[in-house]
Amino acid sequence: MERRTVKIGLVQQAVSGNNRQENWLLSAEQVAVLAEQGAELVLLQELHSTLYFCQEENAANFDFAETIPGEATVFFEALARRLNIVLVVSLFEKRAPGLHHNTAVVFDRDRGMVGKYRKMHIPDDPGYYEKFYFSPGDTGFTPIATSIGKLGVLICWDQWYPEAARLMAMAGADILLYPTAIGWDDQDDSEEKQRQHSSWEIIQRSHAVANGLPVMVANRTGFEVSPMSGAAGIRFWGQSFIAGAQGEILARAGIDSEENLLVTLDLGRSEQVRRNWPFFRDRRIDAYREISRCWLD
Repeated sequence: MERRTVKIGLVQQAVSGNNRQENWLLSAEQVAVLAEQGAELVLLQELHSTLYFCQEENAANFDFAETIPGEATVFFEALARRLNIVLVVSLFEKRAPGLHHNTAVVFDRDRGMVGKYRKMHIPDDPGYYEKFYFSPGDTGFTPIATSIGKLGVLICWDQWYPEAARLMAMAGADILLYPTAIGWDDQDDSEEKQRQHSSWEIIQRSHAVANGLPVMVANRTGFEVSPMSGAAGIRFWGQSFIAGAQGEILARAGIDSEENLLVTLDLGRSEQVRRNWPFFRDRRIDAYREISRCWLD
């Protein structure tokens, strides 16, 4: 069985301000550290250019949006080329006046931008008012082909939907990647915080198990004050991780620290796992027609 090893890494960072160029440089420093350690693929967290502005509904925040291609893609394309890596970044995309997306962009060494994925599932919860800013994506669940393999890029809220991971796997993804921004309300007690974090990690590790694929999850860390009077703000819980094709944790970052993770991955192992756990063989697609309905009344 072919062994296809690749070093993969991710960056977990805190964001302290809305100076995009300064934040890009901070991210680039850590990407360079990982590249120096041999990383061929690096994943950055969701919306890393600014503070998490979705804590409020404020039309002025549309000023943070950027076109693709644009200044950000020029910066990160040059970075990927200089470091000779595959790089996945997360941007607030201005597609047209009044039309915006939460978009991940993939750069492949000297080939430049090779694909993008627009977030399909958009949340609207206290402190996470994303429906005000983002239209649902229209790129579908199509892996992005790169020099190290096919990347099944999804974004944050997509992580709760097994259908998204399954479709990426069925289309040939070698790795599932989730740039993420999620955290706690400090008013919740410790037991509730643990339940929330455990659910978040379990669901993503389950995508690895169900599909026989490694999973990369890059979350932000640090406390970000809410601009809304009386709101609690978000304490992003970090704990970014990389899991193997059976859901095993290969590396995990801390809660409050800025960290990089680096793992040597054997992409060929997915075939071995699927031979032993042939979930795709045993799927009863003839009995799943109702899955496309919203609910079974």
